[in-house]
Amino acid sequence: MTGPVVLTAADAVARIPDQATVAVTGSGGGVLEPDVLLAALEERFLHRGRPAGLTVLHAFGLGDRDRRGTNALAHERLTRRVIGGHWTWSPRMVELAARNAIEAYVWPSGAISLLLREIGARRPGLITRTGLHTFVDPRQSGGRANRAAPEELVGLVELDGREYLHYRPMRVDVGLIRGTEVDPLGNLGCAEEPAVLDLLAVAQAARAGGGTVLAQVKRMRPDPLPPADVVVPAALVDAVVVAPGQWQTYASEYDPTLCAPRPAGAAAAGPADRTDPVRAAIARRAALEVCPGAVLNVGFGVSAQVVDVLAEQGRLHEVTLAIEQGLFNGVPESGTLFGVAHGPTARLASTTQFELFAMGLLDVCCLGMAQLDATGSVNVSRFGDRIIGPGGFIDISQHARKAVFCGTFTAKGLPAEVGDGRLRIVREGAVRKLVPRVEEITYSGPFALSEHREAVYITERAVFRLTPAGVALVEVADGVSVERDILPHMGFVPILRDVQPMPPAVFRAEVR
Repeated sequence: MTGPVVLTAADAVARIPDQATVAVTGSGGGVLEPDVLLAALEERFLHRGRPAGLTVLHAFGLGDRDRRGTNALAHERLTRRVIGGHWTWSPRMVELAARNAIEAYVWPSGAISLLLREIGARRPGLITRTGLHTFVDPRQSGGRANRAAPEELVGLVELDGREYLHYRPMRVDVGLIRGTEVDPLGNLGCAEEPAVLDLLAVAQAARAGGGTVLAQVKRMRPDPLPPADVVVPAALVDAVVVAPGQWQTYASEYDPTLCAPRPAGAAAAGPADRTDPVRAAIARRAALEVCPGAVLNVGFGVSAQVVDVLAEQGRLHEVTLAIEQGLFNGVPESGTLFGVAHGPTARLASTTQFELFAMGLLDVCCLGMAQLDATGSVNVSRFGDRIIGPGGFIDISQHARKAVFCGTFTAKGLPAEVGDGRLRIVREGAVRKLVPRVEEITYSGPFALSEHREAVYITERAVFRLTPAGVALVEVADGVSVERDILPHMGFVPILRDVQPMPPAVFRAEVR
């Protein structure tokens, strides 16, 4: 048994050949991102024109909306194809996709992570119901996100009378991974990482096809890691790059609260957003859909504030939080660090977490809503030529017993007055979000109905529920007129039967 092969970043990326398929681990905000390796890869291409024609595979979004993450790989000729779960953090790659300079594929994050695991086991791809009747289904776009993407990579199969999607396997030539430290045997540990994501699956997938695994770590450890602390065994690692300046996230070099239990007596969460009473009202109403004892997932944006509301109400201890990056409980971050938590009680691989979601772990999820149509279908993944990507949205919403979608009724300018149990719309937003037909199906209302799953759609002025007869308007805020403030601003007519008032407690001008 020999020690690890230690290389400079430049020498490590020199091992990446032209036309290679490169799988990268990492998540938003610099979490587990092999940033030094990505920077060295970009530098080599800019100075030598090599490697060229890469296929890049990543489950979560990586980047800072500028140069880091997969932005570093957003060069014509360097990258030929991208299969990604979330694209928002990499506008440079989005721009290449919009003008068909790369082949762009968008899949659910969980499908990508689990496909890497299947490739690593040399099995014939991933067979799953995740993505059925969404844009990933080959009867729609098959996950092909632009005209430059010609190949059908997702198939439809039937087993024992049930439909499944088949995410086809591919050879992974290079895995770019990251840990906190490497021991003298070459084992990788992640003691200071907020999440371990699909780290092991990336390494497995690369080695299964005879590929190369390049690992970035902050330091070399003088003594062997305890066996329970090894995340990637030495046998899967070909070379290590030591980066002493490696930060835990973009926000800080090291925040111990992101990888340690919350001390007894510490505050469960900060107060909900005081600056936007409209978003706070949406979050308060969504929190009413969360029952004691529920296993809960929250998404990005306004839906993340549901955690703050539960904490504010002293109810956070009644639920179990589960985040797709593999964390349980704690205080989830929002914004650029979405996907990590302060004081988590458990840290699993994201591959395991996605399997638990598919198992039916989630009782309820609170997610965003960019567009809603008459079928109860939701779009959050694409607007015109702009790719957003679903991230874990499909994996979560399609397997939770109840999906609660949160968003304002209209967008782009929606001043409103909130207080005394009432809502007054000052001026309507310029963009309709309740449309005749969503641009892209990220959540299928008809499919949810067929599987007896519940869907609730919450805005600041109205609440809708999915019924076998269609989308029903079930609650309206005091101060809002259905004829003036709702129906004229919708692209479809909801079912109007027993419409109740939204709870007055939702509408407070300020969070206490």
